[in-house]
Amino acid sequence: MSRRLLSAAVIAVVVAWMTPDVVTGQARVGGSNGESTWSPAKTPWGDPDLQGIYTSDDLQSIPLERPAALGGRATLTDEEVAKREAELAQEAERDRQEFAAANGRVTTGPPSHWGENPRRVVRRTSLIVDPADGRMPPLTAEGQRRRSAAASRQTAFSDYQPPASWEDYDYYIRCITRGLAGSILPSAYNNGTQIVQAPGYVVLVHEKVHEARVIPLDRRPHVGAGVQSYLGDSRGRFEGNTLVVETTNFFDNRIGVGRNGNGVPTSDALRLVERFTRTGPNTIQYELIVTDPKIFTRPWTVAFPITQEPGYQMFEYTCHETNYAMFNSLSGARASEKAAQQKK
Repeated sequence: MSRRLLSAAVIAVVVAWMTPDVVTGQARVGGSNGESTWSPAKTPWGDPDLQGIYTSDDLQSIPLERPAALGGRATLTDEEVAKREAELAQEAERDRQEFAAANGRVTTGPPSHWGENPRRVVRRTSLIVDPADGRMPPLTAEGQRRRSAAASRQTAFSDYQPPASWEDYDYYIRCITRGLAGSILPSAYNNGTQIVQAPGYVVLVHEKVHEARVIPLDRRPHVGAGVQSYLGDSRGRFEGNTLVVETTNFFDNRIGVGRNGNGVPTSDALRLVERFTRTGPNTIQYELIVTDPKIFTRPWTVAFPITQEPGYQMFEYTCHETNYAMFNSLSGARASEKAAQQKK
């Protein structure tokens, strides 16, 4: 049975099992510092127990940036929620169908139940919570230059210009990485994140592109500035019941802070601070603070809940295997160029 069919079969149980706050995408928080008043269990060595497999599927349809037309409105109206709930119910019904509809439209895509869709409506209008308008802050001059360069590459592809080399494709398309932020921001599928703990360490395993981050908790310093990577160098600590992870030492001008690593490529000055706060038996409130003074004029923050779901498993992400897209794209481009040259 596929993950989507299993999810559809238990959706009534899920809604009854989740607290009302989580069903509407709001974490239950309290206390003077805004941290959850719910106390998680402890590991045998005394750290707050965050372990489990979590997914951000419910946030798939929530844009990273709030549409400008919504202004300062951070939540959906009751009418918008009702419309979205009806759409989710229709999707669940389609996923339960064993056979395609008679005379249905034939496509090259998979059946709908192969996909992953939200289980419940989230009232949020953006994943960005700071600035208050739900949008990224203005870019620096360097950020604007990089955005223009990225837009030029995208325009070239939309105009069917053949790729000059593999470097014309981003790192996600090349099955290398989505970067740190892109690995946890919700996308169309494989939104799982598994948290594993051991004395002195936390390991975050991201389902899509199957990357693992081993994070020490002993407050050791970051590695030297000459050591850089796609996922950076992470160091963690517990502040009360919240796991705080600070990551630096990123490659320059490679990956953006967006879904699947898209967006304006960040710089080697990028600093990401993540906060994982368990707010209930099956929910963690996730927060990401982005600071890159070379690209953005001020820090900005993303926040959303991730949840444990009955039946959800981490699936292998086999991106390269039997994937001939890169070879075919480049060889096709060279063949087109050769044919054009022969016509001259």
